[in-house]
Amino acid sequence: MSAPTPTLKILPVECIYPHEEHDFQRSIPLKARLQQAEFWTNPPIVAPMGNDEYVILDGANRYHTACSLGFHHILVQIASYDSGLVDLGVWQHVVSHWQRVYLIERLQALPGLRIEQGWNVHGIAQILLRDGVALWIDGPRDDLHARNALLRQVVAVYRDHAKLDRVALDDPAEVWRLYPDGFALFRFPNYRPPDIFAAAQQKAFLPSGISRHIIQGRALRLNYPMSLLRDTHMSLESKNQHLHNWLLRKVEERAMRYYAESTYQFDE
Repeated sequence: MSAPTPTLKILPVECIYPHEEHDFQRSIPLKARLQQAEFWTNPPIVAPMGNDEYVILDGANRYHTACSLGFHHILVQIASYDSGLVDLGVWQHVVSHWQRVYLIERLQALPGLRIEQGWNVHGIAQILLRDGVALWIDGPRDDLHARNALLRQVVAVYRDHAKLDRVALDDPAEVWRLYPDGFALFRFPNYRPPDIFAAAQQKAFLPSGISRHIIQGRALRLNYPMSLLRDTHMSLESKNQHLHNWLLRKVEERAMRYYAESTYQFDE
């Protein structure tokens, strides 16, 4: 399926809501880069929630960093859940470079958390250990704030003490092959768009790196002048008119190219 031309727009930061906490470790170097950057390269992806409000699907760190630098407006790509161009899934977390016993001890010390053996799809997370042992984590089920707060604590346990890798693989054997030092695989429940909206609107944030949005026709390497986003005198309407004219020039100059195939990048 060929994706349509991306919908790009400059929005006020106050009408954009994250659904996940941002990664402070990634935000620090990103802030240093954005302070010196001449161009806005990869726009965050947002989905409309109604009432001129938007939830960030991807790019929470860029959004938080821009806000911390005093930006009033940012350039985003709008992709609606009902467009057929957005797939919502989850990342799995591979944990390595730590001790299994310390992981379990620290998890069991979290208030309101219980670890049971076996599988349970109603748990807030599943853990598959390298030796084949399966565990599930139980916690608050009906309170969104309490549930997601506990989930953030769970991820913080191994994020702060071990090495965390995000994967989309379903086959544990393939995970262990690619991550020979990995000893635990955390699996999370599937989410639906209303879950993402609720997390954003209620500020019941998911941990960073769990929700996974696949966007058909994602805009990359935009290289839009950062000075126009930083400008505090130009109106929002004027900024969007400039963006519209800029896009028309890109099309006229054949500077925009669409790649339909899936790709792997090796320069991240």
